[in-house]
Amino acid sequence: MFSLSNGLSLLRAPLALLFLSSSMTVRIIAIVLAMFTDALDGFLARRYRSTTRLGAILDPAMDKLFVFIALGVLLYEQQFAVWQALAMITRDGFLLIFALYLKISGKWQAYQFRAIRWGKATTALQFIVLICLTLKIGIPTSVYAIFFVFGLLAFIELLQLVKNQSAKI
Repeated sequence: MFSLSNGLSLLRAPLALLFLSSSMTVRIIAIVLAMFTDALDGFLARRYRSTTRLGAILDPAMDKLFVFIALGVLLYEQQFAVWQALAMITRDGFLLIFALYLKISGKWQAYQFRAIRWGKATTALQFIVLICLTLKIGIPTSVYAIFFVFGLLAFIELLQLVKNQSAKI
């Protein structure tokens, strides 16, 4: 089912393309609007009880698309190192491992996709780091280590959700 919140999620795709602009102002506006649409779509979905499986997949997918395009542009411009970009997407590596686990264990179809706390925290930190990088503000190495910790915590949270969902069946 398509909803207003899903439409707001989809807006992050053209916002990501705005990051191709060399204007720092346009990039900052794109990041702020991406953050705003991310928060608003979740709020509307919960407020009007219009959460859907499509929305649970579309929202994080659009976040990832935005972040990956922004990171790609910044890497191309040599604004930061490859290892830093990889650290920022550590959670996504853990998500791939989790998806493989669901598929191999036969739990993919029964799994109820939804937002998780550590996924939201990672996305928020990614947006903050993108703003800092766009403004050419240095990021301490410890911040990149936090991405690994958040990714691991997201993985643990997802495994716990599977365990809880399995217990209800």
